[in-house]
Amino acid sequence: MRRILLVSAAAVLLLSGCGSSDSDTSTGNLDDVKVSKGSSPDVTVAKGFSVDKTSSKVLTDGTGEKVVGGDTVKVNYVAVNGRTGKQFDSSFTTDEPYTVSLTDGKILPGFIKGLEGRTIGSRVLVAMSPSDGFGQAQKQLDVKKDDTLVFLFDVVSKVPTSIEGKARSTPKNYPKLEVDDKNIPTAFVKKSTTDPKKDAVESSFVVIDGTGPEVTADQTVTVQYLGQIYPGGTTFDESYSKGVFTRPLSSLYKCWGDELVGKKVGSRVVIVCPAAVGQGEGVAPEGSVIKVGDTLLFSVDLLDAS
Repeated sequence: MRRILLVSAAAVLLLSGCGSSDSDTSTGNLDDVKVSKGSSPDVTVAKGFSVDKTSSKVLTDGTGEKVVGGDTVKVNYVAVNGRTGKQFDSSFTTDEPYTVSLTDGKILPGFIKGLEGRTIGSRVLVAMSPSDGFGQAQKQLDVKKDDTLVFLFDVVSKVPTSIEGKARSTPKNYPKLEVDDKNIPTAFVKKSTTDPKKDAVESSFVVIDGTGPEVTADQTVTVQYLGQIYPGGTTFDESYSKGVFTRPLSSLYKCWGDELVGKKVGSRVVIVCPAAVGQGEGVAPEGSVIKVGDTLLFSVDLLDAS
């Protein structure tokens, strides 16, 4: 299941605008696609199926909240290549829903067009035109540039965009985390008792206790975060103005993996991240305000893990 996450992200971020132009070449209709019933459905698509414009069809109406642009949702899916009629991916086989951020530049345009306006609990069939799909060949998936992609989606749930709860006071050896009137972190403020040399060791503190399941090392996490140079320096990154951030925990800074494993979904966690377990010793990210040897501070809102 992780495979399509990585491929689709690369296709959108690196190949934006490289898709085929729409033309009147449709040789398929969603009414001709057959979907079996059951918890792990099969999707039957005739070889040579293609559409010139993305279309969708609701097979089962859900009774939950409506999905709108910018939402992050969890879906199960089956993916079929219209040219070959062969399935090339499925999340049903692993029983691990896929997290999709319906935001331009974060996912294939066909996902957004197919899922916006649907309700949680729905089963939706989507035929993606080449221009709304990968945009170029994906050899490992046997997908060509002009292939139509057929997806069956079960819309499982929405991922919250924020967490709730009363914050605890931070210990005296942690910089104070300030928030705005919407409980969004804005900055860490150095306390007089914070010693950059003495206190800059890898550690974490739960500011807001969540009530969800504990995070495990093999999961993909969806978070909002603020990153600042320790103990009260420049903010170098944040997600609140850009939308939620979803990545496998194993692909992130080692300090995130060390400190977030075992924390509960719904928590806000402050992490002190020395260079050795962050960007690396002797390393300064190109074009960043982060300097060699800097310790980093993060406030991480754990919205979801799967």
